Amino acid sequence: MRSCILTRDRASPGSLVRLALAPDGAILPDVRAKAPGRGAWIGVTRAELEMALAKGKLKGALSRAFKGAAFVIPPDLPAKIEAALERNAFDRLGLEARAGTLLTGSERIAAAGRSGQLHALYHAADASADGAGKLAQAWRVGRDAEGSGLKGLTLPVARPILSMALGRENVVHIGVTDGAAADRLAQALGRWLHFIGAELLSLSCETASQGASAPGLPSGQSAVERTEDFE
Repeated sequence: MRSCILTRDRASPGSLVRLALAPDGAILPDVRAKAPGRGAWIGVTRAELEMALAKGKLKGALSRAFKGAAFVIPPDLPAKIEAALERNAFDRLGLEARAGTLLTGSERIAAAGRSGQLHALYHAADASADGAGKLAQAWRVGRDAEGSGLKGLTLPVARPILSMALGRENVVHIGVTDGAAADRLAQALGRWLHFIGAELLSLSCETASQGASAPGLPSGQSAVERTEDFE
């Protein structure tokens, strides 16, 4: 477990974003937590980070985390973090596509859903409501979860972006047929979506039934409720 330097909320490293102190003193995002040297963790949204940056809260928190070491906060740090999280999410989609854990094509996804083989469901931002609804219904039937509201996650990117990430043509819907892959994708996509403040919809039967909160937030706590930490 790690603590967010701004809110002191504790969460697993996979739910937070590591900030690394580069040799030249720059603070840079280390979303895969592999950079050597000192690091600090944050679990806030971009809007909250920008507020903390403007009010000097981030500088103070980093000073404490790095124990007085000299550092420089790039003015575009929030944009750098968002870009890194987005790239990491799309890299994960590409890896899972190459590993054969993803399905594309409405008919294939619907068949997997009805047979109970679907673990997660994603839609492009420009997917039709009718198409997404039919696949969600097939998923609920296969999971014996009618009436649960289970419907997957609409990503804030259109089909050309998803197609490029997966290396396939015209990707409108994505079905995940492996439980471990669904967990990996939920973590990578969840961190990105939480940071940009996108709405998190039901990813699986388990999260739908448990009412899981956004990654990095304690159950039942919203990003809006935490803005008071920076006022």
